[in-house]
Amino acid sequence: MEKKQIRVLLAEDDRNLGNILKNFLDAKGFITALCVNGQEAVDLFKKKEFDFCILDIMMPVRDGFSVAREFRLSDKDTPILFLTAKSLQEDKLKGFEVGADDYLTKPFSMEELLMRMHAILRRTEDTGKTNEGKDGTFTIGQYSFDFNRQILSFKGKEQKLTSKEAGLLHLLCTSANEVLERSTALNQIWNDDSYFNARSMDVYIVKLRKYLKADPAVELINVHGVGFKLIMNK
Repeated sequence: MEKKQIRVLLAEDDRNLGNILKNFLDAKGFITALCVNGQEAVDLFKKKEFDFCILDIMMPVRDGFSVAREFRLSDKDTPILFLTAKSLQEDKLKGFEVGADDYLTKPFSMEELLMRMHAILRRTEDTGKTNEGKDGTFTIGQYSFDFNRQILSFKGKEQKLTSKEAGLLHLLCTSANEVLERSTALNQIWNDDSYFNARSMDVYIVKLRKYLKADPAVELINVHGVGFKLIMNK
């Protein structure tokens, strides 16, 4: 049986970059539809089925955040990756809040984009790995994590998380039982992988480990020299 071709909706108002991306993805075996503004992307999404969406944020007519919100009204599952020049931390957090699975800033490597897409597709093919509910919550052993509200719950007790704690736990949940690389977490949550930010992230990992210690089936471990792994033992 032939492997199913992944249908990608690409929304990018820079036509030159959009055509380069479309040609690259098509060459890698995807079927790519290019839209040059947000409303065009919304209209096409309603007409056809897609397996993956790549959205710029700063687009004419409708911006990427608005487009993602529209998509999520009717579709909670199709992966969305923001590909944008907006690199501020609040933009990244907003991107995840409106339903994105990943956020990649320009300039970027085509190969990194491809790897991120494959990583997201692997996770979404096995929904049991993420334990993500339709309402955007995650089940972590006996815990419930509501990313949108930034609340971690355990047997009726709620722990309010900071934006960085919630962002980091979200990445760990979407990579559950797999290694989350340090550089990926640093670039997405702290916006760079400097030594100072790396030490800061270690502090947040210790905090998350403390929050999750009540359930012995849940482990947050360091993978030396690589990153972290959120393990949920059955």
